[in-house]
Amino acid sequence: MLVAASDASGTIADKYGMDLAALIALKAEGRPLHDHGRGRKLGVDAVIDIPCDIWIPAARPDVIHADNVARLQTRILAEGANIPCSAEAEQELVLPDFIANAGGVICAAIEYRGGTEAAALAYIAEKIRANIEPLLDEMRCTGAYRAKQRCR
Repeated sequence: MLVAASDASGTIADKYGMDLAALIALKAEGRPLHDHGRGRKLGVDAVIDIPCDIWIPAARPDVIHADNVARLQTRILAEGANIPCSAEAEQELVLPDFIANAGGVICAAIEYRGGTEAAALAYIAEKIRANIEPLLDEMRCTGAYRAKQRCR
């Protein structure tokens, strides 16, 4: 459930959830979020203070920095923009952009070469599998799993 969104006009928030389709339609018309009829209208920077499970900076660089990172009230920060956090703020975060946004970068590269969405998703799945399987094998060959597996 989306509880807040922000654009250049400011933040709009509703702890009971927002009508995502209405917000998308509003932006498609070129209108600011503050034109939406529901939710609290707050300043641009207020989006940082909204309590939520996942907070996604997805528009511009350096939104989160050393001076405001402590204001975040979230369990996970998933970076969607390119470099939305300063180096100082990134040290405080759980999920840096090179992890959260890698799929977006891969999709852009495949699209640039004329690939399809299906090709991009297949490539991402292949890369994840190639990177995760060795870790899973290693986990299986340690501790309680060792007796059940043939390990190298």
